[in-house]
Amino acid sequence: MTQSTTDADDSGIDPVTLEVLRNQLESVAEEMGQTLIRGAYSPNIKERRDCSTALFDAEGRMIAQAEHIPVHLGAMPAAVDAVLDCDPQPGDVFVLNDPFQGGTHLPDVTMVSPIAPDADDAAGDESDIVGFAVSRAHHADVGGMTPGSMPAGAQEIYQEGLRLPPTRLVEGGKPREDVRSLVLANVRNAGERQADLRAQQAANERAEERLAALFDEHGRETVLSGFDAVIDYSRERIADEIASLPDGTYRASDVLEGDGVTDDDVEIAVTVTIDGAEIDVDFSGTDGQLDGNLNAPLAVAKSAVYFVVRCITDPEIPPNHGCYEPVEVNAPDGTLLNPEPPAAVVGGNVETSQRVTDVVFTAFAKAAPDRVPAQGQGTMNNLTIGARDGSFTYYETIGGGFGARANRDGMDGVQVGMTNTLNTPVESIETEYPLRVERYALRPDSGGRGRFRGGLGLERTVTVEKDATVSLLTERRRHGPRGVAGGEDGATGENLIDGESVSAKTTVDVEAGTTVTVRTPGGGGHGEPDERDDSSLEADRVAGKRTDANDGV
Repeated sequence: MTQSTTDADDSGIDPVTLEVLRNQLESVAEEMGQTLIRGAYSPNIKERRDCSTALFDAEGRMIAQAEHIPVHLGAMPAAVDAVLDCDPQPGDVFVLNDPFQGGTHLPDVTMVSPIAPDADDAAGDESDIVGFAVSRAHHADVGGMTPGSMPAGAQEIYQEGLRLPPTRLVEGGKPREDVRSLVLANVRNAGERQADLRAQQAANERAEERLAALFDEHGRETVLSGFDAVIDYSRERIADEIASLPDGTYRASDVLEGDGVTDDDVEIAVTVTIDGAEIDVDFSGTDGQLDGNLNAPLAVAKSAVYFVVRCITDPEIPPNHGCYEPVEVNAPDGTLLNPEPPAAVVGGNVETSQRVTDVVFTAFAKAAPDRVPAQGQGTMNNLTIGARDGSFTYYETIGGGFGARANRDGMDGVQVGMTNTLNTPVESIETEYPLRVERYALRPDSGGRGRFRGGLGLERTVTVEKDATVSLLTERRRHGPRGVAGGEDGATGENLIDGESVSAKTTVDVEAGTTVTVRTPGGGGHGEPDERDDSSLEADRVAGKRTDANDGV
């Protein structure tokens, strides 16, 4: 793939026009996201906003992305690359979810549409394509052995749901009803799935409309030159940021708590090498491919690395292909972070990605300690409850503690790392599903003590009012999030069914009236606990975040 190496000045675009174009291109991606969220039917998309949108150029380089889900966005380029191999034409719309051909895990369904605003006036050949609109959304069910398609015990991808390589859902502007029917015949609650697919398609169509408007406003060549210019701008800025870090080789490791088949710890090891304005991230030493479903495609590991690099550099740098060019990520074939088919992977996208984030942050902390917080909860606390007859599927990732920073406390009850969703409001849960929320509250004393306290975890208890299947994919139930600089570790999480503790990864059928409780981990503390000032200790006690018996000072 040929990439532009010209400076923004060489593109012929002055700095003011470049800034205007950059913001307008980012607004295209944001508007795509709003279209998807407003048009979706499932609470998982319309309430939790478990979706992402982005704009790519004709070569498959990301131009702009909305501020959505980190694990989606860093992996989207692989989806576009997979579609490019299928000879896309104007008027086509591709759908895919295959983790081995551009996807991450099966519930994340990606839609890729070639953008050709003037295709009706031209010859209609491949040269008319100026870019691609991409939307990715976590569908509440895509088939498989359990409702919600998040089975804890899956050992091969065939058990996890319908697997779609890049497939034309629309061909030359004409819907492929045979493909749509095939997809809907293999999922639960087909009506909701169909509505969510239509919302994704509408989001992609919106991108083409908005890009056509930019062509009218600035001229086609100016906008296309702007694609190169914004990438070059981000590349130069991220390179300057990386160059400011001390050169060296930094190593770290951590573990996952079993893979759903065994409870044995699974090691993730990383070596980060900073050399001038480039970073090499190597996962050699990480455990091999697993029997269970915590395997993660390499695109997921890349997402986690890109996220960390973005966090330790200037967050104002426009997020696009240029940010990723100076970063090389490698993992050996056939290992946890680069598995081979037919590996099960549904937990890799949600849980392994979080631990990769933790490990890479730990390595970078040795180069830039003031930029890296203590560990956050390190899990998405995936809870899925659904009926086998397909009448409902509830999916939630539950927030927890954010790690303390070098100059402030961690945040309480938030999503951390590779997810950025909202919660599902209690009113929506009880309206949409046969579920009743009994408790939803912060967990006192769960944040690690330190000069700055780790954020608190949450507790959510739900009563299931219809016979259903419950699946839990969680982490940090044995090993708490680590504190730094003398700060204490955050509290571990816990899962309970009818008051009895259950495994971190489990799938079980339950009867109506069963209660399910998820207690999420707290964040690690930063600095020595005895250095915390009295006013902060008192404020924690007054707010109920720490109890007198546990302040430890």
